[in-house]
Amino acid sequence: MRPDPDVVVAGHVCLDVIPEIAIRADDRAGFVMPGVLREVGPALLSTGGVVANTGLAMDRLGIPVRLVGKVGDDAFGHIVADLLSRRSVRAVADLIIEPGATTSYSLVISMPGVDRTFLHHAGANDSFRAEDVDATALAGVRLFHFGYPPLMRGMYANGGAELARLLARAGRAGCTTSLDMARPDPTADSGRADWAAVLTAALPHTDVFVPSLDDLTVMLGDSGAAQTGAAPGAGPDPSRLGKIADRLLALGAGAVMIKLGSNGAYLRTSGRDRLARAGAAAPDQPDAWADRELWSPCFVADVVGTTGAGDATAAGLLAGLLHGQGPEDALTSAVAVGGCSVEVADSVSGVLSWEATQARMRSGWSRAALELPPPWRYHPTTGLWSGPRDRAAGTR
Repeated sequence: MRPDPDVVVAGHVCLDVIPEIAIRADDRAGFVMPGVLREVGPALLSTGGVVANTGLAMDRLGIPVRLVGKVGDDAFGHIVADLLSRRSVRAVADLIIEPGATTSYSLVISMPGVDRTFLHHAGANDSFRAEDVDATALAGVRLFHFGYPPLMRGMYANGGAELARLLARAGRAGCTTSLDMARPDPTADSGRADWAAVLTAALPHTDVFVPSLDDLTVMLGDSGAAQTGAAPGAGPDPSRLGKIADRLLALGAGAVMIKLGSNGAYLRTSGRDRLARAGAAAPDQPDAWADRELWSPCFVADVVGTTGAGDATAAGLLAGLLHGQGPEDALTSAVAVGGCSVEVADSVSGVLSWEATQARMRSGWSRAALELPPPWRYHPTTGLWSGPRDRAAGTR
């Protein structure tokens, strides 16, 4: 018998088609050219999107999870259902099959040494609505995680009213709510949506917000956020990250983790009163979580593919929260799960159990170099940096 879920992961689901590409570094620039045939290896078929990536990562971390997504009644939809059922004997997959719709898919171009490129079709995800998450599915659930509104037309239309309604329903059911994003396509309707309005509607109902910096750069129109600092090996400009986090917390989010790819992850949290209202998975140590600003470098990993790495990082943070970790340990768990995930080509297979992940963290697993300018401070005991907005910075 499957255990009752602690977590519902809902939203975008698709089929990832990932060709095996072995290419020399000096051939990358001209790899895709009109009229040219390139030989590649076999294609890996894998489920993608937040439902599969974050949901199955949490399942591999040992957390009982229910997966809620929408597919079409086509061949790709049957493949998605079959792959999800093979991936886990514990996770409950509630796939809604929409007659006449097409199933979402991504062609993932993942070349060694560079970030991946997606050719994506949203398919049935565009018609996802709040009612697609049955109220009974939320009963007794500690955490509700929703992902990829930019790839779900119904969730970003009308200023995000449907997204806000769904998150508010989950909050009223007693769930801690978390929200992930995807990068809107600047040339498509998602890139022209009023993302400031969407965030204004959704974030008051979002306890944990886990976007990437790339997502926010498009949504907030802040291309300067991606600029690096002056020091060698520096990541994105810390002062700009702080201003972005200020804005997101002011809109109502309880905690914000901004995923930074190879530069790790940045965590900023609100005050104790806001965190205390964060539902069934609210921090066990609210004082330790309140008013924090932390940055974790990545762990050193043998990178095979980065597909789903951000989703795995989000799963690690949420798992840390569910396990009662403090912010330092939860942020470290986030980048550790993300580090494990990139060591295989697909988005999930590299994720270890919770116990194995924690053991690997304790084993002396080295971190990538990261240098941040003052007043940021490095703490060798945790491997983290604390920023000027960090309430606990002066006490450690």
